[in-house]
Amino acid sequence: MNKMAKQDDKSLKNKKNEKEKPSFRRRMFVFFFNLFLIGIIFVAGYVGVVYMRMPSLDAILHETRLPTIVFLDDAGKEIRSSNRIMGTPVTVDTLPPHVWQAIVAIEDKRFFEHGPIDFRSTLRAVFLNMFKGRFAAGGSTITQQTAKNIFLSRDKKISRKVQELILSKWLENRFNKNQILDLYMNRVSLVGGLRGVDAVAKQMFGVAAKDLSVAQSAQIAAMLKAPTLYSPLKNPEKNIARARVVLAEMVRQNYITLNQARIAAAELKPAVGVKDTNLYRYWTDFVMDELESVTGVFDSDIYVHTTLNRKLQERVADVLPKHVQEYQGAVLAMGRDGALRAMAGGANYQTSQFNRTLAMRQPGSAFKPVVYLMALENGLTPDSYVNDSQFAVGDYNPKNYNQHYYGDIPLSVAFAKSVNSVPVKLTKIYGIDSVLNMAGRLGVGTKLKREYSTVLGGSEMTLVDLTNMYAVIWNDGKSVRPYSITKITKVNGDVVYERNPSEPIQILQPNTVSAMTELLADVIAPGGTGHRAAAPGVLGGKTGTSNDNRDAWFIGATDENIIGVWVGNDDFSPMSSKITGGTIPAEIFHDIVK
Repeated sequence: MNKMAKQDDKSLKNKKNEKEKPSFRRRMFVFFFNLFLIGIIFVAGYVGVVYMRMPSLDAILHETRLPTIVFLDDAGKEIRSSNRIMGTPVTVDTLPPHVWQAIVAIEDKRFFEHGPIDFRSTLRAVFLNMFKGRFAAGGSTITQQTAKNIFLSRDKKISRKVQELILSKWLENRFNKNQILDLYMNRVSLVGGLRGVDAVAKQMFGVAAKDLSVAQSAQIAAMLKAPTLYSPLKNPEKNIARARVVLAEMVRQNYITLNQARIAAAELKPAVGVKDTNLYRYWTDFVMDELESVTGVFDSDIYVHTTLNRKLQERVADVLPKHVQEYQGAVLAMGRDGALRAMAGGANYQTSQFNRTLAMRQPGSAFKPVVYLMALENGLTPDSYVNDSQFAVGDYNPKNYNQHYYGDIPLSVAFAKSVNSVPVKLTKIYGIDSVLNMAGRLGVGTKLKREYSTVLGGSEMTLVDLTNMYAVIWNDGKSVRPYSITKITKVNGDVVYERNPSEPIQILQPNTVSAMTELLADVIAPGGTGHRAAAPGVLGGKTGTSNDNRDAWFIGATDENIIGVWVGNDDFSPMSSKITGGTIPAEIFHDIVK
């Protein structure tokens, strides 16, 4: 009996334990429910952290573009602009309907019907991608694209996608559909760093967005999928093919009629694009430096009126590359009053942005006019006889380029043949301080070394300095200060800056100027080192070649301009011994002015 009682008690305890112990199904439910709660808490926390790391939405919304700088030539016509990555602001109300309709038709046909996310399009894209086994379609709405392209980075991270969704919801709550479309059209990134349909319309077709035709609107909308791939400038065939798809979608959505689509399809053509502005880039970079010193910081769009002569600039940009295929070159044209008229800091801006008109190089014999001006002021004339023979000052023993010495010759012949002994002898007679003093009056003295090698161009200077020095001579001996800006105005016409030049100082006496211009004219005469530069209207010039043919120069003048030319290698390596100032540089000058 006792044994049976014990068994019954044990059985009762087991049954009680079974009732108290949860079933396996219940245990799994509790586990997954808790896991779900933890997941929600984790996701909520993650979203919270992502949100806290987002920049101020209002600050982003009111982001302002950098002020645009429009550079104008001496006739007041636009050369190019800087910071113009965004065009004129546009809205749905200020544009022809077909501009924004083309965008909606191809990018988000249900834009005006759904919220920040189009679940129907998203699901369709998911199934299509799964069926094809690749990313064949996307489901992003214009609102999502606005958030992604305007406010966020392009990093493919979960956090960025979360931010996109948060921003999309915020945009839909803050603005109506037209306002969101306005944001998208003004700030969407398209091609070449440009943002907004107006900027691209001007870049691709040379018209403002408000003047786009149905065909052009379709071509811009076609770019939105992949701006570079569907560019009407770089890949016109692909752009036109996709633009036809845009037109077909516009017909399906009753934005245009079938006949309008057919007319627009016949008008589809490659974009002409704006004229290449690289030939002005050295110039605008140079002007930009002067602009900063003149105006400092500015916070509105401005027009910079410059001294550039478009015709001369285009001529320089055309001639220079033809002559310096094996070397580098630079050209600077300056008016007699210092107005810079043309500038090429190299043969190709895309290859190298370094402006060689500002490079410090040895001028060689191009410096010799400084010595001859000193001699002329001390009573010599072009007809005065000097002696060309081997001559040394201490260890300095310069030789003539052709190793030939002419003996007793007129000063004009010594200058025209660019002999080396005469300038050194003249410096020995009148003193090196007299030479440096003359250089200082011409604006280049502070950069020179006090040694005899300076007399033959051993001290470095820039093409701007050297051309300016010659400008003083051809400006009747009056001081010249280079300048590139005449006036700066705001869009409304208010003048921010206007050049107010001071009266020039008479640096050289008229008789000295007359004698020197006579010497410079002899250089381009037959037998002179610069005879290849001779052309109708050329007043004179001077050649220069530094040691080991590292630099070759020609600076000459016409009635209107003083033009300096430099040829050499950026790494200071020697050129061919046949390259002197009287060869390539003189020929470049000749071809520019002929």
